[in-house]
Amino acid sequence: MTNEAADRTRSAPPGLCRDCGEQPAGERCPACGSPRVIRHAELFDLAIAHIDCDAFYAAIEKRDDPSLRDKPVIVGGGRRGVVSTACYIARINGVRSAMPMFKALKACPEAVVIRPDMEKYGAVGRDIRRMMKDLTPQVEPLSIDEAFLDLTGTERVHHGPPAATLARFARDVERDIGITVSIGLAANKFLAKIASDLDKPRGFAVIGAREAADFLADKPVTIIPGVGPAMARKLEKSGFARMRDLQRAEPKALARAHGDYGIRLYEMAHGRDALQVDPGSERKSVSSETTFNEDIADARALEVHLWRLCEKVSARLKAAELAGRTVTLKLKTDRFATRTRATSLSDPTRLADTLFAAGRRLLHGETDGTPYRLIGIGLSDLSDADGADPGDLLDPGQGQRAAAELAVDAVRAKFGRGAVQRGIGFERGKQDTER
Repeated sequence: MTNEAADRTRSAPPGLCRDCGEQPAGERCPACGSPRVIRHAELFDLAIAHIDCDAFYAAIEKRDDPSLRDKPVIVGGGRRGVVSTACYIARINGVRSAMPMFKALKACPEAVVIRPDMEKYGAVGRDIRRMMKDLTPQVEPLSIDEAFLDLTGTERVHHGPPAATLARFARDVERDIGITVSIGLAANKFLAKIASDLDKPRGFAVIGAREAADFLADKPVTIIPGVGPAMARKLEKSGFARMRDLQRAEPKALARAHGDYGIRLYEMAHGRDALQVDPGSERKSVSSETTFNEDIADARALEVHLWRLCEKVSARLKAAELAGRTVTLKLKTDRFATRTRATSLSDPTRLADTLFAAGRRLLHGETDGTPYRLIGIGLSDLSDADGADPGDLLDPGQGQRAAAELAVDAVRAKFGRGAVQRGIGFERGKQDTER
């Protein structure tokens, strides 16, 4: 090695091989030969991470059917439905999540379309969540397939800095679960969420505190959580289209115009985020809805769809270890008018059976001959699942139904959704798309 090369090696920022965990000095790992070496000046100083599974639903389907590996896969279905998830091959062809299915198939007509299997995805999500909690108790789930983690103070437990622990976690998920994740490591949650999107799929990106303001300067203000299209238009009208515009603003002026949120805009534009990773900060509701290919007025046909949605919501609740107390039914008429009806349960639940019973009571009040194009069911007022579904003295069969449902979940997790079906689940009804 020449003196010049040696100087470059000594001055290079710390590096980590994502494939074997070594800390090489060069661009390629001498231990395993991998070129996947991540290097950053603050690599071993940061502890806040955002972990996001890559194309989660589609990745699980490809894992379970190797013949799909090199094919574009869309999880969704139905002519009037939307895309739930698209694999990266489909995304290259222009398919995006929440895209109407007819547009997705126009962009990628050769795509393989698979109906969602939330029980299966929920089981995988629970496995990954357990692996996250083995790293740190400070896990803040955002959905079934993503979460924030704070690994501050875990160096002694895991015998290395958080960056090395996270790289090992990614390898473990790929080996044990059979899918890949992308990791963002940063000084706070805001930057970690941005970083996890920079190197997808199978990525690991770092945004340090010292570089944050420069990194953000050219980005649109919509990169800030909570800045949707309406807020973006309002900010742009005031001269704040880019993050650099907010960086140059007077904090007091932003506070006068937008209150406390104006100060948050200013702080986040500089890459500062005071929000901590909060294991108790869960989503506010869990829901699922379906758009029919043909409008439905028949009460029994609507019940069949409602049951399937209740199973999906239940699977998501169980995956997130949550329960809820407020049941909300959503219906959209053939004239696009939306009806919502809600009821509160005496105790929080995560069971499809309990959710369906409450939803069916709400539905019966709306089956007056009106044709519906959409039905949805949701559960809010969420809490930890530990105290969910206590025994009911007025309904002695509830405990048996709960035990039976959990037994069915276990069988489906092992053998697939079709292994066990409830009677109402056999009724086909009209084809639809659920999300």
